[in-house]
Amino acid sequence: MIQSENFQFNDNIQWEDLGNGIKRQVYGYDDTIMLVKAQFEAGAIGELHSHFHAQVTYVESGLFKMTIDDEEKIISKGDGYYVPPHATHGCVCIEPGMLIDVFSPLREDFLPKK
Repeated sequence: MIQSENFQFNDNIQWEDLGNGIKRQVYGYDDTIMLVKAQFEAGAIGELHSHFHAQVTYVESGLFKMTIDDEEKIISKGDGYYVPPHATHGCVCIEPGMLIDVFSPLREDFLPKK
């Protein structure tokens, strides 16, 4: 079984710079679930993509134009969204912000490289 440590402390988690104004921190996970923080600069684009994972996201801060399949909404602090498996989705950051993502199962491609 893949599993993170039981506790994660913000100051001990490295930010992974994904380029183009986006950074990510991976928090707790096991085979079935994963929590991730994504920080966006204004103008950063989360390119349209899809994956087999279910995803729920909470908007911690900022303003985003979010697309899920053919639906587009402006979302901001306190909002959230659900992305079904295989749905095409992406966002444009309008004002700098942070998204808190939960994936099921975990995103193995987000695990730190050994």
